[in-house]
Amino acid sequence: MARFTLESVIAAAPAEVFAASLDPELHVKSMARYGETMIEAPAGGVFTEGSTATWRARHFGIPFRLRSIVFDVDPPRGFSDRQIAGPFRDFLHQHRFEEHPAGTLMHDTVTFHSPLGPLGRLVDAMFLRAYMRRLILERNAILAAEFEGPGRTLSA
Repeated sequence: MARFTLESVIAAAPAEVFAASLDPELHVKSMARYGETMIEAPAGGVFTEGSTATWRARHFGIPFRLRSIVFDVDPPRGFSDRQIAGPFRDFLHQHRFEEHPAGTLMHDTVTFHSPLGPLGRLVDAMFLRAYMRRLILERNAILAAEFEGPGRTLSA
């Protein structure tokens, strides 16, 4: 299995970053470059425990559909999401948030495994891990920009 962890500091309180991370529209905005759209939104328009969504995107010129579920929601400390149908054999994204002197320290741990046995492991190691890491970095930059605009102050 491929795995990576990223840490980002965002100039906002953990509760705010936690809530923004559960906003499906912000996720779509962060993945716009990849043409990602939500073709099935979570009930109520925000992710909560047990929420599912279906996404469509194009990566490497190939269209993909992925259905995910949100679980282990623990406001404002974290939550996880995993693929329940889609291109990966396994995919898990753990989101953790903790107080930091500059706002929130956000931890993203992504674990995934491509299908096709040894060939999938080779693809994961040779380029997919780096590609997925870059996607999460881009997502985090969009999330940070939501809070770190001109004149924005840290709220409690």
